[in-house]
Amino acid sequence: MTLQLRPLQPSDAPALAQLANNRKIWNNVRDRMPFPYTPKDAATFIDNVQQSERALVRAILWPDVGFVGTVGLHFCETPYGGSAELAYWIGEPYWGRGMASSAVQKVLGLGFARSELRRVYATVFSFNRGSVRVLERNGFRQEVVARAAILKNDQVWDEITYGLLRAEFDLAKMSPAYTQRKRPAKTVRDVLG
Repeated sequence: MTLQLRPLQPSDAPALAQLANNRKIWNNVRDRMPFPYTPKDAATFIDNVQQSERALVRAILWPDVGFVGTVGLHFCETPYGGSAELAYWIGEPYWGRGMASSAVQKVLGLGFARSELRRVYATVFSFNRGSVRVLERNGFRQEVVARAAILKNDQVWDEITYGLLRAEFDLAKMSPAYTQRKRPAKTVRDVLG
């Protein structure tokens, strides 16, 4: 079975709303994703993504299931041109199956196919170990820990920024670990030996 990505469609709204209306998902994302998450929120999100020239957001599809989440790159403006922020989530019934790691790998391939993209970054809350694993499996390196930067559910947390450069992505693709879905090399030196 192979996970697939495709552009979001209005027909994804019911499944998106059903899966995203989950406090466990909301606990791990920024508050700009509303909770409760309604069908109207889903339709608005899809419409915004379809109209945006600065976002590459895809529906994550699993065979015999259909829609299981979203993954996307949000392209930055000057002075951060050439960078994009990675965002993703998977519906709770599908956690722990490697879908997020595969979806991230695929969207990175789409993003780095754009000649102007040189860096992708993602931020995670320090308690979100699952997302940390997804990023590390895809070759991201920890860049910054912003201490006590997040207030979520009345608790203060660190925010961790991970980054991946185009050269690191290109070299990781040559690594057997990349194609075998094991943890890829963490640095250019690891790939080159």
